[in-house]
Amino acid sequence: MAHPVSPRLRARLGEAALLEGIEPHFGGTYVCMEGPQFSTLAESLTYKQLGYSVIGMTNMPEAKLAREAEICYATVAMVTDFDCWHPDHDAVTMPDIIKVLMENADRAQRLVARLARDFSREHEPCPIGSDRALDTALITAPEARDPVLIKKLDAVAGRVLGKI
Repeated sequence: MAHPVSPRLRARLGEAALLEGIEPHFGGTYVCMEGPQFSTLAESLTYKQLGYSVIGMTNMPEAKLAREAEICYATVAMVTDFDCWHPDHDAVTMPDIIKVLMENADRAQRLVARLARDFSREHEPCPIGSDRALDTALITAPEARDPVLIKKLDAVAGRVLGKI
């Protein structure tokens, strides 16, 4: 998980964003916090001083689950507020966040539609190996694996478990 974001998928998302008139920003560091909640000023200042670019609640669990399912992962973070650290930003309120969230919904729909329309139909190997993550991930001896559980895992691990 050293590199949870697929560089190829990230590039494709950037291309799709530009084609839809959405300005992408690349790079940065995401911090995942338990939520839903707003940060205290002390937390916000700490995250900012540590160099975090985006605060959210779902990316790392999503990235880890995607890797386990051998799915390439990238983040589309459409910011809703600057959090309480920003000197020119009022206190964060739910009505403000919902307003920006609704404005971002149109951008997100256009972005996903463009990505789906333009995405290669042929499988391209993932440069960081997300699509082959299970090749070396299984340590349970084949004879110790529960056949009922193996059948349930077919949708996400059938490529590897089906060989056994």
